[in-house]
Amino acid sequence: MTMESTGIEINKPREACGVFGVLGSDNPVAHQTYLGLYALQHRGQESAGIAVSNGENVTVVKDMGLVSSAFDDRILAALEGNIAIGHTRYSTMGSSSWRASQPFYRDVGNLEFALAHNGNLVNTAELAEEAGMLEGTVTSDSDLVAELVALELASDAAPEGDELPWALERVLPKLRGGFSFVAMDRKHLIGIRGPEGFWPLCLGRLDNGWVVASESPALDTVGAHFVREVDPGEMIIIDANGWRSHQLFENPDPKLCIFEFVYFSRPDTLLYGRNVHSARQRMGEELAHQAPASADLVMPVPESGIPAAQGFARTSGIPYRDGLVKNRYIGRTFIAPSQEMRALGVKMKLNPIRHNIEGQRLVVVDDSIVRGTTTRAIVEMLRAAGAAEVHLRISSPPYRWPCFYGMDTGTQAELMAANLTMEEIREYLGANSIAYLELDRLVSATGAPGAGFCTACLDGQYPVEIPEEIGREVLGKRKDEHGSAFISTSQMKLGQ
Repeated sequence: MTMESTGIEINKPREACGVFGVLGSDNPVAHQTYLGLYALQHRGQESAGIAVSNGENVTVVKDMGLVSSAFDDRILAALEGNIAIGHTRYSTMGSSSWRASQPFYRDVGNLEFALAHNGNLVNTAELAEEAGMLEGTVTSDSDLVAELVALELASDAAPEGDELPWALERVLPKLRGGFSFVAMDRKHLIGIRGPEGFWPLCLGRLDNGWVVASESPALDTVGAHFVREVDPGEMIIIDANGWRSHQLFENPDPKLCIFEFVYFSRPDTLLYGRNVHSARQRMGEELAHQAPASADLVMPVPESGIPAAQGFARTSGIPYRDGLVKNRYIGRTFIAPSQEMRALGVKMKLNPIRHNIEGQRLVVVDDSIVRGTTTRAIVEMLRAAGAAEVHLRISSPPYRWPCFYGMDTGTQAELMAANLTMEEIREYLGANSIAYLELDRLVSATGAPGAGFCTACLDGQYPVEIPEEIGREVLGKRKDEHGSAFISTSQMKLGQ
């Protein structure tokens, strides 16, 4: 899916996917997985799936749409067992289709397994060649990993009883890019986090079982107690006897995606042991110190701009008020086919509170801008509602580089800050002033500045090398000053 076709959410980075797994002797595991995926719905809205083992068979059910659309009580009641994994998807590699939905299932001889993936791999071409999968037959990089695991299981070299952990241990070190996996067979639940730890994964304890999930609120939803975050490069293997840990990589190097703190994760999530909501408030505080404004009120772009706006208001002393009302019944999958319809889509989702806005000098706080279309529509909306001034404050640095590890922002030509100067950005958005939070202040605001972050989308420093053919396709579409022109302000205004 390209940014051009995504509707009213093109102002934001695309989420990574959400994964969940549970093992418990007395638990209704399918229902628990449904609840866990519901708590992770913000990480992907294109498809949802659940795989369940009853000790003899592995059954997979998946469908397009939201978790609540893919499953009902009748379907969940039929999924009996004591182990389950689930996935809610946003596509980054592969199409938005049922064939690309997860979990992926394979049966090899008398073995069955399923796996689900959060992230994006950058070496799929060489992996596909190794797997013998022809171009056009790979629905996603997750499908490719499932095939590689199946090939290992077919080799008859696996130790009896631990076949799936053994096969994963042989395949996973070959992967390059961003990945967190949940996997299962008839007896095991397995959670894996890549050596850079781009995408989060945590472990929780039930009274009679264990849970792994992308974010800690999913543990709360099913009544599990947070144990700890899965370490970068770690594989956790859970069975009826408990869990054991195995480090798959010699030198794991933590590089959690900084946008997990900025935007992706729920505010009640714990990352590096820090509460995300508090970190976002600190981002607003840092922004107020860095870029103060003379204004009458501070207002957020809901929902994601709220904590930073609270922090900005508290530090600046400027009153905090709501200026926009969000229609909670407009989903992230709303599709608008044209520029005009996208502008109407913003109005469907957000509406100004004229009483709070009219005649006021506003500080408008949001967490990020990717392409700027939505932000521009919001500024126009506030002006039409009578705002005297609009000062934009963004609680992350300018987004200038595409991500290759699991979130989708299109090519560099589609990133506003990569192609325009700060003054051109201000002019295009129609604001009186604009300021982005500096990178060092952002990292400090997380509360874990030395823990390790990937900031490639902000500074172009990619922790995992990008193959030349992929980089050329995504980065090469941005022309440098010695070639063709950047996208100009006038072109952007015309929607070109």
